[in-house]
Amino acid sequence: MVRKVFHFLKNKFFLVTVAFVVWLLFFDQNNFLYQQKLNRQLKEMQIEKNAHLKQIKIDKEATQKLLYDSLTIEKFARETYLMKRDSEDIFLIIRDTVPKGKKK
Repeated sequence: MVRKVFHFLKNKFFLVTVAFVVWLLFFDQNNFLYQQKLNRQLKEMQIEKNAHLKQIKIDKEATQKLLYDSLTIEKFARETYLMKRDSEDIFLIIRDTVPKGKKK
């Protein structure tokens, strides 16, 4: 029995096949480990793509509101550029984010 297994392991076709499989798994330009790394990167990029597509959809909706809704334009101008009407005063409230005991 052991002799048959040893004879099979010495077979040149078996050795060539094992060498070929080892070459493909570890040494080839497109080896197994590299393919796994590429698959991981692909999944991460697909998740990132979906996040960007959601953000694009949100931005398109905001752009449409800014283009056609005068109340949204006024709100945007007031919040972003601190614009005001002639009869108004603006007071900015800046909150301290550092706890009182931790000031430098």
